[in-house]
Amino acid sequence: MGDVGDQGDSRGNGDDPTPSEPIWNPPTRVRSKIAERPRQRVDLSAIFGLASGGWAWTTAIQATIAMSVSFTIALVLIGPQVATLAALGSMTVLYEKKTPYGYRAVALAVVGLGFVASVALGSLASSTLWVAAIAIGAVAGIATWLCQALRAEKPGAIFFVVVCAISTIAPGGPGDVPAHAGIAAIGAAVGWLVSMAGAPVRSRHPENRAVAAAFRQLAELLRAIGTPRLDHVQHDASLAVAEAWRIVLLAQTRGYRDTAAAARLRALLRWVSDVHLTATDVSLARTEPLPEGAADFADGLADAVGKPELCPDPATLDGLHKGLRPRSLEVRLYNRLSRAAQAARRPEHEDEGQGLELYDTRSPAVMNSLRSSLSRHSLVRPTALRMGITVAAAGLLGLALGFERFYWISITATAVLQGGNVVLTVNRSMQRALGTLVGVAIVTGLLAFDLPLAAIIALAATFQGLTQLVVGRNYFYGSVFLTPMALLLAHTAAPYPVALLAGTRITDTVVGSLVGMLGALLLWRQASASRLPQTIIDVLDRSRAVVVAVLDPEVTIGPERRYRLRRDLRAALLSLRGVYDSAIGDVPRAKTTRPLWPVVVATQRTGYLALAALALERPPGASLITLQRVDLAFTELMAAVRERRSPRLGALPRLTDYPRINMELRALSSSMRTAVAQDQRSAALEAERRAQREQRRAREEVDADL
Repeated sequence: MGDVGDQGDSRGNGDDPTPSEPIWNPPTRVRSKIAERPRQRVDLSAIFGLASGGWAWTTAIQATIAMSVSFTIALVLIGPQVATLAALGSMTVLYEKKTPYGYRAVALAVVGLGFVASVALGSLASSTLWVAAIAIGAVAGIATWLCQALRAEKPGAIFFVVVCAISTIAPGGPGDVPAHAGIAAIGAAVGWLVSMAGAPVRSRHPENRAVAAAFRQLAELLRAIGTPRLDHVQHDASLAVAEAWRIVLLAQTRGYRDTAAAARLRALLRWVSDVHLTATDVSLARTEPLPEGAADFADGLADAVGKPELCPDPATLDGLHKGLRPRSLEVRLYNRLSRAAQAARRPEHEDEGQGLELYDTRSPAVMNSLRSSLSRHSLVRPTALRMGITVAAAGLLGLALGFERFYWISITATAVLQGGNVVLTVNRSMQRALGTLVGVAIVTGLLAFDLPLAAIIALAATFQGLTQLVVGRNYFYGSVFLTPMALLLAHTAAPYPVALLAGTRITDTVVGSLVGMLGALLLWRQASASRLPQTIIDVLDRSRAVVVAVLDPEVTIGPERRYRLRRDLRAALLSLRGVYDSAIGDVPRAKTTRPLWPVVVATQRTGYLALAALALERPPGASLITLQRVDLAFTELMAAVRERRSPRLGALPRLTDYPRINMELRALSSSMRTAVAQDQRSAALEAERRAQREQRRAREEVDADL
């Protein structure tokens, strides 16, 4: 829920990176091969294949404990039918799983209040089914908006919708709304306690884990140098570094204690950021892989974040220096890895807090985040509107068709739309439908045994845990376990004939999936593709500001300005890749978006090279004329993107000390000309097809008259 931060002040401390020596920057004649364009397809591998990453064991265990405890407490104190509201409230444990405990305490309380409000709204609207359908849609839209605007982690809006939907069938009337809200609050409190249980014993664990993850992703970047997958891994590494900064910044909430251990963590955070930028320089200057020892060393630094005794010995890097110029980029990379190890092997920083200021000392104001999410360039607004309108329409359609439990259609539509673009929505629709089919078969078999309440509690909690264990790897397998959990809760709140359960639930899922796909196809289906040009312009504009500031010999970039330039450019780079990945799944604009991949790669590389230049303490400057020509080159490229035309660059100024920036600007200009030419050819072909259709229609009309 915070802004993306980056490097802080580096004054007056031996552990701070101070690259004051000139770096041997060889002229680059060979450009690194660009990675294969990312592809989003509707196929079996997308539906059944497992995503990379580990199993979410911690989340699964916490979810199981929270649901079983809250369900049991409410059952003992109140009764079985409304006890399901407490089980629903316990789903607060699923949110803010990676954020620092101080921040998490407040954020989870807000999530819990959101669940309580969803229960209250669902209970209040339950007297009129048509109003209930609209209320569920409103919860879906508002929850989507708030979760995305405030950067709340997954699972996003889905469980707010589940909570609101099932509360519409809880026994009672409007007079029972306060009681229902109170029961949900019990579950939310249990979820809060379970999520915060690690705070007394591992208070810095979330921050340590984020910084360690950044080092591990840095190791993957070092392994990707000289390989065709470089551009993808570069983005992943930048994303991990930005996430580490966000987590550490979120830790600095009210009551934050700045200890020597916290200062060490911030030093390591800044080191991983600086090493990442040095690796970027190396990756774009080198066409052969690095020795494996460099990546292994970065993996060792990841282990040392939480356990300093595991820090690798810097002497192991000495062998990598052989045959290299003393001031080469590779030697600079190895030196920074070595100095990072010197900081990592000490359990505490020598000078508590000194020279380690982070200029973003708190997350942005909530109102600023909400306001920016409603701007015309933001993807949050169309996404939230699409979600709210489609989910409300799904529920109303279910009522119009006579579905007794229309809310399952609304829940399915919500789950499907969380895919994002059209291609991912279709994939999730198929995963949801197939997963529900298997899940219904499981729960039908279980309910046929007339299970006691204790068994239902245990099964619901177990299915909840299994859902969280696998859903991050594949939504199909998550749906297989999510369906029995939700049906057990709904059946406890309002029993339903088991014989009718399978058929009605499968029909609800099919209808909800179809409505969700229609919503993705009809509402703002080109939202990402239409915003891609402006996102490219934003990156170029911020890159221009950084390059001009670095090249100007009369300007000294202060630590705070350096920090903010780097933070803003990194955020723009991450946004560019995110928008492109979403745009290639838009239909039908994906055909015009795919050719822009070389443009996106060249823009990204230009931005990362600008970041790497910004990391130099005293970067080589340029003449005033060169400075002006560089500024004009960026301005012309931005104008060409804005006007959708080929750039008219002319001869670029020669940047002797930054040859790869020259190369990427030329590549960007060339790729833009190619994309424009391809657009023109596509437009000409479309016009020709349109003319042929008109001619055929005219001939058919003449033949009909004859």
